[in-house]
Amino acid sequence: MKINKKDMLLYAVTDRCGYGYEEFLSRVETALKSGVTCLQLREKELEYGEFLFEAKAVKALCEKYGVSFIINDNVALAIECGAHGVHVGQDDMSPGKIKKEAGNRLIVGVSAHNVKEALAAQAAGVDYLGCGSVFTTSTKQNVTALGYETLREICCAVDIPVVAIGGINAGNIANLTGSGIDGVAAASAIFGADDVSLACEELKKLSEKAVKGIE
Repeated sequence: MKINKKDMLLYAVTDRCGYGYEEFLSRVETALKSGVTCLQLREKELEYGEFLFEAKAVKALCEKYGVSFIINDNVALAIECGAHGVHVGQDDMSPGKIKKEAGNRLIVGVSAHNVKEALAAQAAGVDYLGCGSVFTTSTKQNVTALGYETLREICCAVDIPVVAIGGINAGNIANLTGSGIDGVAAASAIFGADDVSLACEELKKLSEKAVKGIE
C-alpha cells in the first residue's frame, strides 16, 4: 500500500487522555468523521491481546470513514489485525525487515530527527516520515525540540511525505508555516479536547494554512 501527501494533513495519534474504552472509541469515531486524514493507534501499556482487540475495533472505524489506519511500533500486530500500515522509531524494527516480513502490503512510516535519518529512511523505501518533536510534549519525556530550521531542511531533502509531530496544538501550528511539511500530527489536542469535532475542524484548517504557507 501507498500513502499520499494529502493523508498527512491531519494525522491523529491516539491518546486515551484518561477515558475508558467506550468513550475512547467514541472519540476516535468523532475524529474520523470530523476531518482526520490518517490515524495511528498508539498503545504502550496494553497486553498484546488487548491491543489486538482494540486495533480491530479501530480498524473497522477507519475503514468505515475511509481513513488510513496505522499501528505504532508493533509490526506483528499490524499484520495480524490487517492495519494499512505501521509507524516505527529509529530503535525499532528496520524498514527493510518490515518490508521483508510484510511485503509491500504495509505502509511504513519512520520517525526522523535530522536530515541524515530522513535520507536513510527514504533510501530504505519508507512511505512517509514523522518528524519531531517539533515542540515539547507530554507523551515523550526528555526530548529536545527539533527546531524549525531542521524541520525545513528535512522537508527540502526528501521526496516522501513529511508530517510534523510532537506537542502540536491550535496555538502553535502557525509556527510551522513555510517549513515544507505536508501536515501535522496531533494527540491530546484532538483526543483530550472538550469538543473533538470542533478541535479537528480547527486543526485541519490551520494545518492547511501551514502546508500552503499562509500566515
